Amino acid sequence: MQLSEKKATLSFSDGSAPVEFPVYSGTIGPEVIDIRKLYSQTGMFTYDPGFLATASCESAITYIDGDKGQLLYRGYPIDQLAKSCDFMDVSYLILNGELPNAAQKSEFDSLVTHHSLVHEQLHFFLRGFRRDAHPMAVLTGLVGALSAFYHDSTDITNPRHREISAIRLIAKMPTLVAMAYKYSQGQPFIYPQNDLSYTGNFVRMMFATPCEDYKVNDVVERALDRIFILHADHEQNASTSTVRLCGSSGTNPFAAIAAGVACLWGPAHGGANEACLQMLEDLQANGGIAKVGEFMEKVKDKNSGVRLMGFGHRVYKNYDPRAKLMQETCKEVLSALGLENDPLFKLAMELERIALEDPYFVERKLYPNVDFYSGIVQRAIGIPTSLFTAIFALARTVGWIAQWNEMLSDPEYKIGRPRQLYTGAVVRDVPAQR
Repeated sequence: MQLSEKKATLSFSDGSAPVEFPVYSGTIGPEVIDIRKLYSQTGMFTYDPGFLATASCESAITYIDGDKGQLLYRGYPIDQLAKSCDFMDVSYLILNGELPNAAQKSEFDSLVTHHSLVHEQLHFFLRGFRRDAHPMAVLTGLVGALSAFYHDSTDITNPRHREISAIRLIAKMPTLVAMAYKYSQGQPFIYPQNDLSYTGNFVRMMFATPCEDYKVNDVVERALDRIFILHADHEQNASTSTVRLCGSSGTNPFAAIAAGVACLWGPAHGGANEACLQMLEDLQANGGIAKVGEFMEKVKDKNSGVRLMGFGHRVYKNYDPRAKLMQETCKEVLSALGLENDPLFKLAMELERIALEDPYFVERKLYPNVDFYSGIVQRAIGIPTSLFTAIFALARTVGWIAQWNEMLSDPEYKIGRPRQLYTGAVVRDVPAQR
């Protein structure tokens, strides 16, 4: 962050003296006005519901240019990373700032692999949940419980503890998600296998059984690995901001990440791909492709209550760069699994075609986002809809832990304390007789 030559001046219509604030520049992106002394100098706060125009922190991890449809991890474009790297490369990059060389990659892969096993007592903890519990409810509990099993690495003032916690969380999250799935299916847990890749290991833990040998499908492994890469971090979104805010109190990393998991569960955030697939399934059940045009007309009618899921994004005002990559992956997976004629994929393509040609959607820049195709891919692989958000949480853990660690390393970090515009009752006395 560099101090800009210009300053921002706040003036008042009531004749009060104007106040000057410093302006800072990042390496790219909008400049920011430093208003930390606003209250002490004016007695006022800013009002920004949803933090639409507020930079809550300084970060060097992820950058998004919504107008250009650009997403960068540590400066690298997401499309280049998704095509040239695996998820472990990207995890190392997000955590350390640079892509690993061969020796670093080997050491990092080995470290993560040998931390993938979870404490055996976690199996008994998991059995306390109902088998029909939502996987995100289970995952929130399991991640929070890690602090009870791995309390030897919860000293946040110790950089070595933070490093161990980061590796543990990244390594154990696939195991926890697979355990939650197996438990819901009434199947035995499958232990990690150290000679497999990170993503290959997850696929095996999800779909193997003790009854027979299981060979991981390379196309499925690649597809899930790409999903992990595309969801690894996304700047200061709701769940990441939750992790930072929770972590700012000094709580342990497992608790902070559990808070992120809970936030991600919301349908407006991590549950979007689940909602998108539900929309496609409902449309298929009510006429399929023949009814797509009619459905899109209802979407344009504000009074119909019909919403088009998987299109548009709060940040991207152009085509979501992750959606293009996910579309490629979708075609590859359906082809490899013999599902080229999958009716939901055909429905998705027709919805996309109309949205990209109809002036109503074009003018509003309602382009497909990453959720639009990722649900179809996961469904084709065999992942149940209820588990989609847990897969998202698995991928996003590396971003959360990097953001949490970056915050703790910032000499200017303080416990989060948003302000408010109070509109309640003024001071009043309790009546003598009630």
